[in-house]
Amino acid sequence: MFDSLSEKITKAFEKLRKSGILKKEDVDEALREIRIALLEADVSLEVAKKFIADVKERAVGQNVVKSISPEQAVVKIVYDYLIELFGKAAPLELKRKPFKIMLVGLQGAGKTSATGKLAHFFSKKDKKIATFSTDIYRPAAIEQLKLISQKIEGTTFVQSEDRSCEKICREAMESVKDVDVLIADTAGRLHIDEIKMEELQTIQHLIQPDEIYLVVDIMTGQDAINIAKKFSEKLPISGVILTRVDGDARGGVALSMRAITGCEIKFLCTGEHVEDIEYFDATKIADRLLGMGDIVSLVEKAQENFSKEEAEETTLKLQKGNFTLDDMALQLEKMSKLGGLKTIIKMLPGAGQLKDMMENQGVSDKTVARTLAIIKSMTKKERNNYKLLNGSRKKRIATGSGTTVQDINKLIRQYENMIDFFKKIRKMGMGKVIAGMMK
Repeated sequence: MFDSLSEKITKAFEKLRKSGILKKEDVDEALREIRIALLEADVSLEVAKKFIADVKERAVGQNVVKSISPEQAVVKIVYDYLIELFGKAAPLELKRKPFKIMLVGLQGAGKTSATGKLAHFFSKKDKKIATFSTDIYRPAAIEQLKLISQKIEGTTFVQSEDRSCEKICREAMESVKDVDVLIADTAGRLHIDEIKMEELQTIQHLIQPDEIYLVVDIMTGQDAINIAKKFSEKLPISGVILTRVDGDARGGVALSMRAITGCEIKFLCTGEHVEDIEYFDATKIADRLLGMGDIVSLVEKAQENFSKEEAEETTLKLQKGNFTLDDMALQLEKMSKLGGLKTIIKMLPGAGQLKDMMENQGVSDKTVARTLAIIKSMTKKERNNYKLLNGSRKKRIATGSGTTVQDINKLIRQYENMIDFFKKIRKMGMGKVIAGMMK
């Protein structure tokens, strides 16, 4: 999300770098480019106009601190305004037990998947979760949620066999007294109609949810704003979950949502897997949007996938020169769990420049996948001792991995360079530095 917008805003700021002071015409030109970028990113005209007017008022005549450049001063103004625009969502507190969450939205927005992702989110916080569905209309909707829930540790699927929404709600409420969080999935609507909205109001009355989240597919663009307005008229929407944010380069709806509807964005669904959900943090999103990266989220993701013991073991192997191709494959697989190179780069400062550099070097998620395919096509002995790889073995591995002997030779050179690098560091007495980096 925001890839294209972030790139264009960053380029607009670059033109201010040579300015000694903030001149009105310099600011006007940069803001004109940002305005175009906002509109192209699907930000509503109303929000884009106000954004530019407010930033311009703060930027023109702004006293620039001597230790920073004019560009950085404008970045700071835009950064602060973005956080104001997004709004700092209050931390989600589970005030009672069970804490009840109800998901609503149009058909196809991703409510059932979002239910599973929320269950995973809370399970990672050592909470007992229960899910149920009132979607008696969509074929296999209940079965889908059941299968998702069964895969998430600490999650119970409580579902009545009855085909009445009222009875489903009542039975679910009676069976969840021992859980921390209860999540109710509801039937999607093809459009807003009175009859089905009344059904949602009935469900709300029966379960008395602490939170009602509107699930919105970000790919619907400006229609998402109208959807939020309509639902807010009928239900006390307490927050929005944006889905498919990984597949949209524009994402302007996120900027417009709170400004126009007053609905706070609570969660972002960033992929297809149950773990692909994150709590919305205005500061982190502003960081990413302005090319500052999001190191905090990257560290959080790493902590979920890497244990301290594993990091120490890897460090020890590198220090002793015992790091095998098997170990290399394991590290690459763990990196893939973080979302791959593409996701990791987005979270690092200067993401645009890093992306260009990686492309120039021919490094991508495809090359990582190719490397894994090569290593997986080796025998256990070959992975532990790459020097066994003679010509005939390389041909066999190339055939098995769908690559070439040249690809295998390139991988071996990279592996040898890495081992030599760490050997040199060990000789220089920098073992502790390595350990710190690995952790």
